[in-house]
Amino acid sequence: MKSNKEAFRDYLQLEKKYSPHTVNAYLNDILFFEAFNKAQFEQENIEQVNYGQIRSWIVSLVDDGISNVSVNRKMSSLKAFYKFLLKTKQIEVSPMLKHKALKTPKIVQIPFSEKELSDLMQEVANPSGFEEVRDKLIVDLFYTTGMRRAELIHLMKYNVDLSSNVIKVLGKRNKERIIPILPIITEQFNLYLQERAAVEKIIDHEYFFISAKGLKLSESFVYRLINSYFSKVSEKVKKSPHVLRHTFATHLLNNGADLNSVKELLGHSSLASTQVYTHNSLAELKKVYGDAHPRNK
Repeated sequence: MKSNKEAFRDYLQLEKKYSPHTVNAYLNDILFFEAFNKAQFEQENIEQVNYGQIRSWIVSLVDDGISNVSVNRKMSSLKAFYKFLLKTKQIEVSPMLKHKALKTPKIVQIPFSEKELSDLMQEVANPSGFEEVRDKLIVDLFYTTGMRRAELIHLMKYNVDLSSNVIKVLGKRNKERIIPILPIITEQFNLYLQERAAVEKIIDHEYFFISAKGLKLSESFVYRLINSYFSKVSEKVKKSPHVLRHTFATHLLNNGADLNSVKELLGHSSLASTQVYTHNSLAELKKVYGDAHPRNK
């Protein structure tokens, strides 16, 4: 018979369709709490803990210098675990029932400006060879689709439909969505496929983006690529694929796109997630308003 932790793992994988990385993070948090509870209270069965024991773990984590953001993530893992135990009738009341998340500072992502994007496109206007062509396409694809880093890395050859100018990506919780691509990007796709043909003679890989050795790209490689490219035109501290995703959403909203459309393009399950990006659009709106209104002159 499966233990509760094993059943919880299956629930996360099969029913919630979380990624392996997320599942491992949840299980590791539960194991750490289990070890803490055993050492501190000499109790192995975390199914029967009270909130005071969980609160003791929170205090211990904070004392160890763990950030509030990380503590909240660990508490989310516990909350999900006890919610699962409730659902399977292993417990009658969750010890997390009255838990409130620790306060965390709001981190405002600063998107790249349209000028920075324009400067970068001039900087890499004429790529030559497989790697330069691939790298420029990756940058352009992030900016023109808003896709996530993991979605780009796991993009499959058969999910790129250049005849219809669309790509199909696999997002969070294995949710598929169709993203349109601009005609100018289609041209770059074709150029990349021409350059890729020589690499395919080494390894015919199912993934769309590959290394010069025919291997799947890593997350760290894609992060370094974006950071390196934007270091040429931007002095922003954060230069990452996620900032490009943020830039995509902000620029669309600044230029009149409605929130629901941006939500669909980003693959968000609720408008609340998309509304994070309206902060910078509001800043742009205030600037336009201030520059244009006669009473402000």
